[in-house]
Amino acid sequence: MKRDFLIVGLGNPGKAYEKTRHNIGFRVVDEIARESALTLRKKILINGRLAHGLIEECSVYLFQPGTYMNLSGDAVARVMQKFGIEIENLLVVVDDVALPLGQFRLKTHSSSGGHNGLKSIEDNLKTNSYARLRIGVGDDREGDLASYVLAPFTPNESKLIPEILGRAAMIVKIWLTEGLISAMNHANVKI
Repeated sequence: MKRDFLIVGLGNPGKAYEKTRHNIGFRVVDEIARESALTLRKKILINGRLAHGLIEECSVYLFQPGTYMNLSGDAVARVMQKFGIEIENLLVVVDDVALPLGQFRLKTHSSSGGHNGLKSIEDNLKTNSYARLRIGVGDDREGDLASYVLAPFTPNESKLIPEILGRAAMIVKIWLTEGLISAMNHANVKI
């Protein structure tokens, strides 16, 4: 049986959001595509940017929904249906304000934690039994949460982003080749 994997990075489309905290999922998918010499191309019928190829000898689709974050689920469901992706072969990469910058949390069968992108995916797939890699972007407890996640990283934080993206890409590759438990052992450690 052919096993295809789907790696989804969540974010908001458009130049204005490119370097924001909320778009760390997009940036991880961009990093994986770069490392794997794959090109994400806009696909109108599935409403997003898609690449397909071999990563660590696995058949993988990389996807960035072309919708805003809180509507991501419809596009993810379309890709899964179109390519026959099984729920256990789905990994969603997303920002998390409850984790310190650069900390990771990989889980399956967990709640959306109030994240609108994850809520949309759960609503559309009718399940929460997919893997999600949460990447800490810190939390500005003084101000408005929406303004915080839609703001760019500070210059000091930006210096850490290449290392964070590289580590996230490594965790995704471990998930592909060694499975969820091994990837969790690499991701779910305090730094």
